[in-house]
Amino acid sequence: MKRIFGIFVLIGGLASVSLAQKLDVAKVPASVKAAFAKRHPATKVNWEMEKVNYEAGFSLNGKEISEVYAKSGALLETEIEIKSSELPTPVLAKLRGMKIAEAARITKADGTLNYEAEVKGKDLLFDANGNPIKS
Repeated sequence: MKRIFGIFVLIGGLASVSLAQKLDVAKVPASVKAAFAKRHPATKVNWEMEKVNYEAGFSLNGKEISEVYAKSGALLETEIEIKSSELPTPVLAKLRGMKIAEAARITKADGTLNYEAEVKGKDLLFDANGNPIKS
């Protein structure tokens, strides 16, 4: 029984390390906080680490939004929650017959649009033409 419990603890620990790490606002670089505050003054935000970048999660006009910033304060991408029916037709065609749990529109810093669909617990990424993007 102790072995089984130990295995579950180990698996749980590994799973939590692979996900984004919650971050105390005091550990967010001033350049990142300033860039966010300039775009969204007086917005309540939750910070997380995403690899080496900083992710700000917040709500705006009833939509869940996240923005990813480099340490320098440069905005790298914005992800906005959308209804699955708002995915482009080519993306919906690729997902025909699959249950989409969540969907998002991702705008990269260069203006490129990508789309994310959560299917069977996995996030699938597509360009606007429905071509899969490796993450």
